[in-house]
Amino acid sequence: MARILLENVTKIFDGEVTAVRDFNLEVPDGEFMVIVGPSGCGKTTTLRMIAGLEETTSGNIYIGDSLVNNVSPKDRDVAMVFQNYALYPHMNAYHNMAFALKMRNVPRAEVKKRIKETAKLLGIEHLLHRKPGALSGGQRQRVALGRAIVRRPRAFLFDEPLSNLDAAMRLTTRAELKNLHHRLKITTIYVTHDQAEAMCLGDRICVVREGEIQQTADPMEVYERPANKFVAGFLGTPPMNFLTGSIKLKNDTAYFKIGNDAIILSQRFKNVLRDYYDKQLILGVRPENISPQQFSGQSDNAISAMVNVIKPIGIRTDVYLTHHTEQKLIIGIEPHARFEVNDKVKLYLDLEKIHIFEPTETGRNVTLSDQPG
Repeated sequence: MARILLENVTKIFDGEVTAVRDFNLEVPDGEFMVIVGPSGCGKTTTLRMIAGLEETTSGNIYIGDSLVNNVSPKDRDVAMVFQNYALYPHMNAYHNMAFALKMRNVPRAEVKKRIKETAKLLGIEHLLHRKPGALSGGQRQRVALGRAIVRRPRAFLFDEPLSNLDAAMRLTTRAELKNLHHRLKITTIYVTHDQAEAMCLGDRICVVREGEIQQTADPMEVYERPANKFVAGFLGTPPMNFLTGSIKLKNDTAYFKIGNDAIILSQRFKNVLRDYYDKQLILGVRPENISPQQFSGQSDNAISAMVNVIKPIGIRTDVYLTHHTEQKLIIGIEPHARFEVNDKVKLYLDLEKIHIFEPTETGRNVTLSDQPG
């Protein structure tokens, strides 16, 4: 096992397309790190540079205490599991798992022992004689994972390995991967565009946009204290609501004004927002933090909206609305609540859970500076 360190890593393709920019990330020994972001943001390129499949344009990559920029992929002692599993179709599962060990001249008895142990760990003992074409997607994923495990590498690198599975199999396999990491404790970097997968699997998650890190922290830290508007909007299903308005100060009380509605802000925001009075800002609030009922211990603050669409999804009902300023929002309510399309409703915001962002490209979360850490 080993820590992985990226220092100021940049990758430019063809001298003009910057895929990864000034990437700084440390993954401690034994951590499960998830790199998450939209398609094309540089996640896979970063993983391939760690594996040695792409050269860095600048910056350094360390595995353990060794600088590996000029080390060949086979000598980096990492195992990569690809999106398409990359199994040899003419070999059965046993020989797919054994291939890399044989190339390293591992004794036959040791090869057999490792495969037996790994197959038992993954529950694929009965599949070892089958070729990939006779396996389901989930079974092929397990064989690919087994091929990586038998090598006993210092680190695992996963490139969206669950994206070809159906929804039910993805949920099951996520839990299995989490349990497997808990047992093996091997340093892992896992790339995905699926934010639910990132939240479920990662000890920490690194949110990337256009080749640049936006925030790195444990999943709930990123969810509850997003560094900027992009991170806030990327994580969460349904996504965070954003309402444009302005900060007003009246009789020593700060308000967030959205059209005709005025939300009284808690006292702790006053100093943080003193430089933003009368300026346009963006209020962010997650669907679960808006309710037709007033939140306990909070003042009578509400916004008005009209119901457009009602979507029951079992454990909750998602309601899509339009504020009187024509801004859209989504709330999640308990499944038996009585709402009708075209209803005009009063909605309360949990003032302890709101965020306020600058209306700039970076969209910095200005409400974080009043909080510890």
